[in-house]
Amino acid sequence: MVLAKVVGSVVSTIKEPRLEGIKFLLLEKIDVKTLKGKKDFVVAMDAVGAGEGELVFFVGGSSSRQTEITAGKPSDATIIAIVDSFDISGKTIYSKSGLAGVAGRGEDK
Repeated sequence: MVLAKVVGSVVSTIKEPRLEGIKFLLLEKIDVKTLKGKKDFVVAMDAVGAGEGELVFFVGGSSSRQTEITAGKPSDATIIAIVDSFDISGKTIYSKSGLAGVAGRGEDK
């Protein structure tokens, strides 16, 4: 699993029929200590209803086809979780509620 921030969406009107109705989001991998983007982007299918600005876990390769939404579909990256919070060495680095942590607290822009 990889931590990333949802930075946008991708729209495709012409696509493989099995992809109809699936939301595609643009993700930027992040540095977990600073929450800064690494300028490393990936387009992922959304299996959990994520939105722009949220931190998410995504998986790639064959793991991306293991959700109810992506089973049997041509996928190489799928968002499988929305992050509520995480800490490193007992220090909260990110909290979606914005009540703890350092840079951004879920508001990193």
